[in-house]
Amino acid sequence: MTRQDDPPSGPPQNRRRLWSDLGPRFASAIVLIILTATALYLGGYIFAGVVGAVFAGAYREWENMITRAPLTPASMALIGLVALSGLAFPLAGPLGSIAVIAIAIVVALAMGGEWLIWRLIGLCIYGAIIIAALAMRGDTMAGVWAGVYLGTVVWMTDSAAFFTGRQIGGEKLAPAISPSKTWSGALGGLALGTGAGLLAWSVLTPSPWWIGLILSATISTLGQLGDLGESAIKRHFRIKDSGDIIPGHGGLMDRLDSLTFGVLMVLLVGALHAGFGSVAEGLLYW
Repeated sequence: MTRQDDPPSGPPQNRRRLWSDLGPRFASAIVLIILTATALYLGGYIFAGVVGAVFAGAYREWENMITRAPLTPASMALIGLVALSGLAFPLAGPLGSIAVIAIAIVVALAMGGEWLIWRLIGLCIYGAIIIAALAMRGDTMAGVWAGVYLGTVVWMTDSAAFFTGRQIGGEKLAPAISPSKTWSGALGGLALGTGAGLLAWSVLTPSPWWIGLILSATISTLGQLGDLGESAIKRHFRIKDSGDIIPGHGGLMDRLDSLTFGVLMVLLVGALHAGFGSVAEGLLYW
């Protein structure tokens, strides 16, 4: 998740402090890109295991956020089931993942309590993202290129919004939801995310450029909406970051929020165009 601070002002030491997290943020981004690219290329159970583990970690942060209490054995069971839903995909397809998430929902219902609705929301969201990501990857190289394209748009949008927002600042985008985000950051993210996505589209696919332009702009916009959506949820629960597992970025939820709507849109477009078994091909080849 991008966090855009007000523009630098005052003496030079204030400017240095403003950018003091740049080193850890950059190093973390490099590590994440390498790990993601490697798992994406290998595919199969390795990619499924990584996706399941990452979103199980995000769901762990979700549990901590909504309960503000130590994890119970039942909560840990839910986290484990989210991870297992990823591994179930290459074994039994989307129905396997849905079945595992359904078991998690039954466990959540048995747990009851005041956080039940939020637990169900979290399980459904992360279950859907896991299925979308694994359906996009599939078992062909098209899944690799689709992942590269999606990652390019989302991460370049994030990066541009972060740097533009900090450097230029200006009018707040949604002060009631996230006081640090600015219109300059949002527009900078949209411009670079769309441009980088169009470039990747032109390299990776022979499809018409205007389709790549529309898809890139839409994914970039949805990425920022996902960011704002997570900010609204965190503000509801009165927390700033979902965690601190990633230096310079916060928690897994903070890092993955921009991906949420984008990967779901990839699933929708690809499945409607070429069928659920050819999501990547349906996204890239027109």
